[in-house]
Amino acid sequence: MRGLIVALDAASLDEARALAERVAPHAAGLKVGLELFVAAGPAAVTTIERATSRPIFLDLKLHDIPETVERAVARACATGAKLLTVHASGGPAMLERAVTRAAREATGLRVIAVTVLTSLDDRDLEAIGVSRGAQDQVVALARMARAAGVDAFVCSPREVRALREAFGGDVLLVTPGVRPASSRESGESDQKRDATPEAAIAAGADAIVVGRPIRDASDPRAAAERIARACLSPRA
Repeated sequence: MRGLIVALDAASLDEARALAERVAPHAAGLKVGLELFVAAGPAAVTTIERATSRPIFLDLKLHDIPETVERAVARACATGAKLLTVHASGGPAMLERAVTRAAREATGLRVIAVTVLTSLDDRDLEAIGVSRGAQDQVVALARMARAAGVDAFVCSPREVRALREAFGGDVLLVTPGVRPASSRESGESDQKRDATPEAAIAAGADAIVVGRPIRDASDPRAAAERIARACLSPRA
């Protein structure tokens, strides 16, 4: 899944499906997150995939004991989703069981580890007892997860270059916290480590996740098209 992933941040399946159908021509994938999954359950994945023929990024950020996460991965595999997020901070045993179960189910689902949420900065990490800065924490978590078998990571655009230096082209890097320059200038965001689509791709991201700048645009399809074109920018 490389290019633009559109986040279907909607309160109902009908609303999400309508958005998905509008943006699908310009999306490499579509993200089903917590709000939509809580509202519609696994049907959110199957309905959107059938309506658009686009791969689904199931963003549930699983973080629990290894047994619980492994069983949840099996259920996620049954939905047909192609990417599933887990928190890297869940630890090696949880990550290894998640990856192993996904491989055993053989549905093509890939486990992708979330490193540090893009809404957090160094001060936030210090408040929860993490002494490393965001970039060092991202790299440390990714190294631990890679040793557990994970080969895909979610990080902010600001850490992409550091992960490319650590792992080269052997991993998939997906970056949320991506907003067009016009959206960044408005200051309307809860993201603290963000960048433009062009900057994220140039740094080495494989895919970018964009939600509100597309969902809230007067013409979501045109907004998706503009951002998808930005994904064609050359990588570093």
